[in-house]
Amino acid sequence: MKKIMLLNGPNLNRLGKREPHLYGTETLLDLEEKIKSAGNLLGYEVACFQSNHEGELIDELHRCEDEGFCGIILNPGAFTHYSYALRDAIASISVPVIEVHISNVHARETFRHHSVTAPVTKGQIVGLGFHGYELALQAIDRMEKGKG
Repeated sequence: MKKIMLLNGPNLNRLGKREPHLYGTETLLDLEEKIKSAGNLLGYEVACFQSNHEGELIDELHRCEDEGFCGIILNPGAFTHYSYALRDAIASISVPVIEVHISNVHARETFRHHSVTAPVTKGQIVGLGFHGYELALQAIDRMEKGKG
């Protein structure tokens, strides 16, 4: 079975507790279960990883390349806006990465409007809540099948 990584960055372990008016009341575990289930229906094994540490996220990106993952759904959290190390890690792998943000970062504080990681991803989905992750999964599936 082909593998897809669901990779979440800093503070996303606080989903359900952190600013529910922006991020909702569902937890990271809820998200992981939804995406694993949706992935299974499409014929993928979805692995999940979350870290508040930049280096661990970089290591996971490298591991996905080394272990033959076919896609990565990434919410880099605040690293989106300033982590050139994370950007370079994405650029260094051939695995397609879709960047996802639960909230509409373009409707928030000005510093959130710019992503240093987006230019090296296959695409970016913002503001659609957990549904954005499902859309990223579908996009990876379409790429795998040569349709996207």
